[in-house]
Amino acid sequence: MSRIHETELPGIGKKFLIHTRLGDRLVVIIHNDGRREMYHFADDDLDEAISQITLEDDEARQIAAILGGMTYKPKALETIEVTLEDLIIEWLRVEPHFKSVEKSLAELKVRERTGATVLAIVKRNEQNINPGPTDVITAGSTLVLAGERKQIKQFKDLIVNGGKGNEP
Repeated sequence: MSRIHETELPGIGKKFLIHTRLGDRLVVIIHNDGRREMYHFADDDLDEAISQITLEDDEARQIAAILGGMTYKPKALETIEVTLEDLIIEWLRVEPHFKSVEKSLAELKVRERTGATVLAIVKRNEQNINPGPTDVITAGSTLVLAGERKQIKQFKDLIVNGGKGNEP
């Protein structure tokens, strides 16, 4: 069975050491600023990494969705989580040029126009879980979305283009 050891890194973030069932070692460091570093080690030699990668927060979340089976489900797992087979959870970083910047969820009529749900609005040092209609979308924030693929696509179009042509 795989084992995970979690260590607090004061002033930096958290470190996770994963021992896989096949004997590999993976170290994941999550920095307080959202960056992730991953190191792959052979056997028990934690002195020299075989490979290393650094990811920004949005890249790490996209990879997490892939690894977690949210974007592709292997055929062998089709009978598992049947009630969630069409649900997608996705992260969208709000860029300054998006037409929806500084508009509230109510003003954009997100739910009515797309059917998607905003699960959270995450900013640099703040997270708003289950935001309400008066919450405003700001540049640099990351939106955590849930919905079917079509709904997520409509939501992205709404956020980028500000709702042009998205009336029900």
